[in-house]
Amino acid sequence: MTESLRQSKLSPVLIHLLKGILFRDEQPVLWQNLFDLETEVRDYIRVLGLDLQIDDSEGFAWLYQQAASVDDSADKEKALPRLMARRPMSYATSLLCVLLRKKIVEADANGDQMRVIVSRQDLENSMLVFMPEKSNEAQTIEQIKTTISKVIELGFLRKLKTDGENLEIQRIVIALVDAEWLISFNEKLTIYQNYAKHAA
Repeated sequence: MTESLRQSKLSPVLIHLLKGILFRDEQPVLWQNLFDLETEVRDYIRVLGLDLQIDDSEGFAWLYQQAASVDDSADKEKALPRLMARRPMSYATSLLCVLLRKKIVEADANGDQMRVIVSRQDLENSMLVFMPEKSNEAQTIEQIKTTISKVIELGFLRKLKTDGENLEIQRIVIALVDAEWLISFNEKLTIYQNYAKHAA
């Protein structure tokens, strides 16, 4: 592969990763180029203080910035500024991600196909149980719909091209809601439900 050809393949991969998650099913050409040029990708992003995570079994890749351990002032001066901003998730967003992870666990346990499809109505009903009760239920439903749209933007849900009502859970939510979360899965949902009752 010539240098110019490598560069023409490398740039789109880097740009896509810097913008967000790369999914194998959605971008098969970029996915293959990522594997062909993985060393170059890692060398480039290392300069920016980033690392690459690839889950080949689930079919997604993303960049992350490891938190540096800086104890003294000298180390703090050398530490790179954060390129990937940390954005704390709202209660509703984190709740939905937990529920999505639970649906993947249930689908895997039942031996279902790799793709997990859910309806917007099902997500709304699942979230409603754990949302603080309000005098105006329409406001709560609207908040849930906004949360679903936000999670789609984050890349954990994907709209189906031929069906606007159903959504596909992107399995990268496994990386967000990891094994540590799953150990206390039911406890977390109980906490959310108690929160909903006391916040009413």
